[in-house]
Formats: sequence, structure tokens, C-alpha cells
Amino acid sequence: MGGDYAVIGLYVVAMIGIGWYGLRLARTKSDYLVAGRRLGWFMYSGTMSAVVLGGASTIGGVKLGYTYGISGAWLVITIGLGILVLHAVFARRLVKLRVYTVGEMLDLRYGGSTSTISGVVMWAYTLMLTVTSTLAFATIFKVLLDIPDAAGIAIGGAIVVLYSVLGGMWSITLTDIAQFVVKTIGIFALLLPIALTSAGGFDGLRERLDGSYFSFTSIGGGTIFTYVLIYGFGLLIGQDIWQRVFTARTPRVATTGGIISGVYCLLYGLAGALIGTAAKALYPDLASAQDAFATIAERLLPTGVRGLVLAAALSALMSTASGALIACSTVSTNDLLARFRARPLGVNANRVVTLVLGLVAIGIAMVVTDVVAALTVAYNLLVGGLLVAILGALFVRRGTRAGALASMVTGSIVVIVFMVTDGLEANEPIYYGLGASLVAYLAVSFATPRTPADVLARWTERLSGKAAQPEREGVAAS
Repeated sequence: MGGDYAVIGLYVVAMIGIGWYGLRLARTKSDYLVAGRRLGWFMYSGTMSAVVLGGASTIGGVKLGYTYGISGAWLVITIGLGILVLHAVFARRLVKLRVYTVGEMLDLRYGGSTSTISGVVMWAYTLMLTVTSTLAFATIFKVLLDIPDAAGIAIGGAIVVLYSVLGGMWSITLTDIAQFVVKTIGIFALLLPIALTSAGGFDGLRERLDGSYFSFTSIGGGTIFTYVLIYGFGLLIGQDIWQRVFTARTPRVATTGGIISGVYCLLYGLAGALIGTAAKALYPDLASAQDAFATIAERLLPTGVRGLVLAAALSALMSTASGALIACSTVSTNDLLARFRARPLGVNANRVVTLVLGLVAIGIAMVVTDVVAALTVAYNLLVGGLLVAILGALFVRRGTRAGALASMVTGSIVVIVFMVTDGLEANEPIYYGLGASLVAYLAVSFATPRTPADVLARWTERLSGKAAQPEREGVAAS
């Protein structure tokens, strides 16, 4: 595998080099957290695609294809649908707000401190999202180096933490563009056609597999509906996604680039499911479906090409891990730690927080075993705890701060309770959590005084884009 090692080695060196270059660009808080809000549509669409298509979408998407056939594409399809709706409906408003976190938006709309509770929920979500992509490094490095899972997690995680700490969102954006190109070539131009050809094309797949593998609904209507709730709606409100929206130069850039990204995600989902289906036809007796991606790459691809495809998988994992890590760091500094400081934290403090959280995520990933289950936990917390309060902020003028707080607390508690009692992969936690959150929001909002008129006036003015928030960044150090 000498050729593979060379390809992977060059890829890793390039990522670290780009991260080091990003250090020169990240001079202010705005640079470090949102790339100075200067991205054009090409960079925006590439980095948006990179951040949402991570370990669960790549390794997990192929796993679902191995288990269910083309119906396994639904997980990534719902992610793509979420991206399309986000940019068709919400992105222009979010860019005009010029905030850094979901919590800041909630504070602005409800006129009081909601960001501590929303920050705790979002912090848990972004940390678990970092863990899921870090966990998936084990699969890739097991193929490359035949090392224990913990060692693979440590190597992959360390690379991500290094370039994320150095240049923040600028390093992450630049590496994401490189990773987007590698991922597109590796998955669409190499692994997909080689896997299908090796399995005898679609005729060969039909000869070897049961008809359910070619049904678009064999994964189950309940599961599809749950994916829509968890991932489709989750993509509307996640800090990791919003933070990428905030990097757009203009509202139009966000809309155009985001729609391109959404379409790319739909195609990526279908590609992953087909690769998994081909893996099932070729290797029907794998001990774990989660090994389908690594197995088909190891056994089918020639040296060098295999290295590029594995680099594509690493690209998917690193882009999502780094995006989630910087989001977790931003929530920590802006929504949580800022409560204990009179002055805003600067770039150096953000780097320290990013480093600490990266090390924590690596540690957690070493004791978690299932990438899809870990992602489900993250999205259950996000959607069950925050969806109602966020959509209420954007669409329900009668919603109040007390109603938002009640919905966040109630939804989060109900989701956690039912994940414990019914299991992490059960559909019920998100159903009950969302229902309880909605009831609490409406009941408390209508039972409490309306949001003050001056608060709503400031909110409306900000949404119109007429009042830009000052970028209180200061200099690089704090």
C-alpha cells in the first residue's frame, strides 16, 4: 500500500499547510469565527457541502445502502432537503442578522437571556457531531495502517484539531474546498463506477440481491419520517450550519450557493446508497455493515486510487468534524463563557477553547462505538430542544421569551428521557420531544405578556438589513 500511503500523506500535509496559511488570515474574531463574512458563491457552496456530508453521510450512508439498498439514501437525502429549504426560505434573513450563534439570534428576537439554555443544548449537539466524525476515523485508518480504533481516532482527530485551532473558519473553509474536490473525485468519479462495474452493473445487482434492495421505501416509512424530522429540520437550525451561512458575503450568495449545495447532497446520498448496495452484492457476509465502505475500497481499488478514495472519506470526516468543532467553540465562547466576562473573548481565547474541546471530542470518540447512533443523539437533542423556539422566533410574533425557555427545557428533557427508556435509535424520542416542546411554547407564550414592542422593532429592523450589527472584534489577542 505504498502508493496509498503516499497519497494520504500528501493529503494530510496539504491540510496542515492550508491550516497554517489560515493562521495568517484569522486576525480578528470575525475572521476566526465566520471567515470575515467574505465568501463568494463557489467557496460558500463547496464549504457548505463539505460540512454537512461527513462521517455519517459517507461511512453511514454506505452502511445503510449495504443494509437497505437504495432506500439507504434517505438519511443523506433528508440532509439535502434541509439544506435546500434553509437556503430557499431562511438564509437571506440569517445573513442580514449578522450574529455569530443561534443563541444570539434568540436573544435578539425574544429580548432577554435565552442563550444560556439554548447554548447548552447547542453545545451538546455540536460536541456530539464532532464526536461522530472523529469516531469514523477509526474505519479509515484501520484499512490504511491496521491499527486499533483508538489510535486511528487519535491521528485523525489530532489533524483536525491542529488546523482548526490555527486558523479557525478561514483554515476550515480553505481545507473544505480542497476536501470537497477530493471527495467529489473519490466518490463520484472513482468508487461509484468501479463498485457498480465490479458488481456487474444494475443487472448484476438484481441477480444477486433481493427485490427490497431496489425499493425506495424499504427502509420503512417511520424511519423516513424520523429522518425528515431529525436531519431535515436539524439542518435548518444547527449552529454548525448557521455559522457557514454567516460566512456569505451577501444574502444572494448564501441563497445561490446553498441551493447548489443542496442538490449536490441529494446526488451524494444516492451515490453512497448505490456503493453500499454494490458492497452487499459483492461481500454479503460482512461482520458489520459499518465496514462496507472500507471493505469495498480495500478489496476493489488499485493502489494509489485506493489512497485517493480513502482520502475522500477522510475529507468527509475532517470537514464535518472541523465545522462542528468551531461551532462548539463559538457557542462556548459567545453563549456560555461570555456570561462570566465583561469583555468579549478574542482570537487567542477562541483558539484555546477550540483546542480543549477538540481533545474532549477525541476522548469521547474513543468510547463510543456507533457513528449513526451518536449522530442520532446529537440531532435528537438539537431538534427536540431548539426547533420550536427557533421557528417560533422567525414566524410566531406572539412567541415570548418565557415560552421559548419552556419549550427548550421541556423538549430537551423529554427527548433525553425517551432515549434512555426506548433506546437511542427509537423513533419515539423525537416525536414526544417535539410535541412537548410545541405545547410548552404555545401554552406559556399565550399565558405571559407579549414581547415588548421595542424589542420587536429592533428585530424587524435587523431582519430588514437596515441596521447592521457592529463587528466588535477588536484585535487578534484578548
